[in-house]
Amino acid sequence: MKTSRLPIAIQQAVMRSLREKLALANHKLDRHYPEPKLVYQQRGTTAGTAWLDSYEIRLNPVLLQENQQAFIDEVVPHELAHLLTWKHFGRVAPHGKEWKWMMESVLCVPARRTHQFGLESVRRNTFPYRCQCQQHQLTVRRHNRVVRGEATYRCVHCGELLVADA
Repeated sequence: MKTSRLPIAIQQAVMRSLREKLALANHKLDRHYPEPKLVYQQRGTTAGTAWLDSYEIRLNPVLLQENQQAFIDEVVPHELAHLLTWKHFGRVAPHGKEWKWMMESVLCVPARRTHQFGLESVRRNTFPYRCQCQQHQLTVRRHNRVVRGEATYRCVHCGELLVADA
């Protein structure tokens, strides 16, 4: 799916949010952490990712356009918190106590691990698989890995191997 160019007003709102939260963190932590690079190239159902080594935040432009204010209020601080946690504490659990502290005490944002955005516009074709307890939907990438014999997947609930639903 080809997406249209992200309007400059949305990009400016994202940057404003990022800079405000970064300034707040720098003030509260008495540090001068640099501004991370922002990239609008995240794909799929993920709203955003923080890339520690390159110190950048990748945002999903489709989900951003569909959920502008919630995205700016939640996703931008969420990803910034990952980078700040890494800078402040080093490598720790991605959504561990340090990240939660950074979100709630420093950035003053509720610490939620996942977004609740509608995914209809970004969801790709999936393939039905079954285990003992339920049906699962595997992405094209995972399905192809199963077909090529490169991977197997198990249900996180019952532990059974997933098999293609005929």
